[in-house]
Amino acid sequence: MDVEALAKLRFPVEHSRGRRYPEPSHPYRNDFQRDRDRVIHSRAFRRLENKTQVFAQSYSDHFRNRLTHTLEVTQIARTVAVALKVNEDLTETLALVHDIGHPPFAHAGEAELNRQMNRFGDQFDHNLHALRIVERFEQRYARFPGLNLTFEVREGIIKHSRDLTPGEDLGLEEYLPGLKPPLEAQIIDLADEIAYNTADLDDAQSAGLIQAQELAEAVPAVGALLEELEFQYPAVPERIRFLECVRRLIDILTSSLIEGTYMAARSMESIEEIRLQPRRLACFTPEGEQLSAALKAFLHQKVYQAEELARERLRSTQALASMFQFYLEHPEKLPENYFEKGQGEACHRVICDYIAGMTDGYFWKTWKSLVES
Repeated sequence: MDVEALAKLRFPVEHSRGRRYPEPSHPYRNDFQRDRDRVIHSRAFRRLENKTQVFAQSYSDHFRNRLTHTLEVTQIARTVAVALKVNEDLTETLALVHDIGHPPFAHAGEAELNRQMNRFGDQFDHNLHALRIVERFEQRYARFPGLNLTFEVREGIIKHSRDLTPGEDLGLEEYLPGLKPPLEAQIIDLADEIAYNTADLDDAQSAGLIQAQELAEAVPAVGALLEELEFQYPAVPERIRFLECVRRLIDILTSSLIEGTYMAARSMESIEEIRLQPRRLACFTPEGEQLSAALKAFLHQKVYQAEELARERLRSTQALASMFQFYLEHPEKLPENYFEKGQGEACHRVICDYIAGMTDGYFWKTWKSLVES
């Protein structure tokens, strides 16, 4: 694999469309490195530490949260970027920022907030919310609102996991709807998939929700791995062999992403040509895609729909819906600064922004105070 063939597709930081508010260059950090550091120092990034990935903290403090998941995505994405010779600084920044718009209670919380917003003909999307965070809610600088990130990072926040259609959202027209993002942004969604597929297997087995044998029966490729590991390490405890299997799955899927993307993009001559493609070029090999799909199907059946997790989701979403309704009826109870940040927006949007910014822990603390008041 001649990865040098993809070096010409590396997004050059000096060709960035720049920041919304011009700033002088830094003497020893390029613009994407500065964006990375701004994300890491943001409050929204720190709050990921107390936001659920799949398992709530009531299970164990050993399981992934939204922050540790983000770090695992970043590790995988940067590995892929370096192997393909694309811009690792831009890739790393996009991986670090890709989940900062998530509300409490993982995807269940996002779905419930979206249901609440649908009542008003509006919506909640964690990627759109992430853009609002970096553009408006993070107030750290004297010279401009938000984090003033480069165009490419803001575009990647919106487009790393989906394409934009022209006319779909007039507020997003500046982000080149109808065009694909650079390879650095395209890598993020599949790095995310590798991270959550493998991490959720690890956490679910540790939680006792799945057994190695049932995974082996459902996903033949995993069965072959476990059989090989049992032959190699017969005296090693089953849990350690399972972790070794997860480690190898990460390697197999990451290698598949590198090879698949190389095969799809090697004939491209420029970043502009990538933007004009009818489909994304970051992809697994056919074998890797099949393996990833099988892992997702197994996790949906055996883990995400498990009764224990379903009960927790129901409890949290019912509380979220009640809190939303409470603030609709008592908007004066909202923090005053949220109306200032909302700049005259509708009350339901201000409520949504407030709840979306909460950690799981702060949500329950606030919920308790509302119930007891």
